[in-house]
Amino acid sequence: MIYYSLIVLASVIIDQLIKYWVVSNIEIHETIFSNPILSLTHIRNSGAAWSILEGKMWFFTVVTVIALIILPYLLYKYHNESKWMTIGLSLIIGGTLGNFIDRIRLGEVVDMFQVEFFNFPIFNFADVSLVIGVMCIFVYILFFEEKSKGM
Repeated sequence: MIYYSLIVLASVIIDQLIKYWVVSNIEIHETIFSNPILSLTHIRNSGAAWSILEGKMWFFTVVTVIALIILPYLLYKYHNESKWMTIGLSLIIGGTLGNFIDRIRLGEVVDMFQVEFFNFPIFNFADVSLVIGVMCIFVYILFFEEKSKGM
């Protein structure tokens, strides 16, 4: 379980360090690095992706608290079953905590990574952790869940 706790902690620390650097060095709505693939643009988001449910802090707080009760339980439950599942859950917990820290501290989430070659919401490292975590769980479900149940 220590290994998975370190994944959670690393995800949160990296996320918060990047956000601290962005807030300290880039003005809101300013872009400082741009190429055809990715740019760094400092924005704030009080909603979810594409500003869905913007300003609904109570909703995100309730959902996050529920997730932070259920996800560690699932991590404990599956910690001996599958690396895909446990690493995925660890990354999801880390990403959830990273964005929750922003919501509590700032009332909104700091985002900075902008994909340039198609229209996609600007995102942060916590979001990357969440997406990779979900992908790990999908790999587990698609390729390993049946085998782990002995079918």
